[in-house]
Amino acid sequence: MAKTKKIPTFDDVMATLGGEKFDVSPATEGSNRASGAYRVSKDGCAAEIAPSPEKDAPVRLLTKGGWVLNGEIARLLDRGYQKFLKTSKLEIPATADHLHAIHHFNEQLKEAVGAMTLYNEALGTTSDRYDYDRVKGRE
Repeated sequence: MAKTKKIPTFDDVMATLGGEKFDVSPATEGSNRASGAYRVSKDGCAAEIAPSPEKDAPVRLLTKGGWVLNGEIARLLDRGYQKFLKTSKLEIPATADHLHAIHHFNEQLKEAVGAMTLYNEALGTTSDRYDYDRVKGRE
């Protein structure tokens, strides 16, 4: 007989995040302007979450986890030969330490909120955008 998984409430998730030593604060700029949005951060990485209106998922991820540069959550850009951390004002090459920290943060966050982990995400860090120069301009 299959076991049914208890779906936690948003308050349960917030308590779990606090117990896992995540820093939780109200989201400021850059969020998708959802009511009740929070910025969750740990070890130089951050993501933004909000309560979900759906019954089967208590938390909605507004922004995927990323490295924090100058107070802004950086997106991971893959150019084929190198990965970069990109914000609205800054772009720097991503190091192995950055990638490891982002991957570890996303794993911990998904486990704490009870989100599904996809196979390709479990293998390593996935980029937010892929911009290969050799295929640029092709259909």
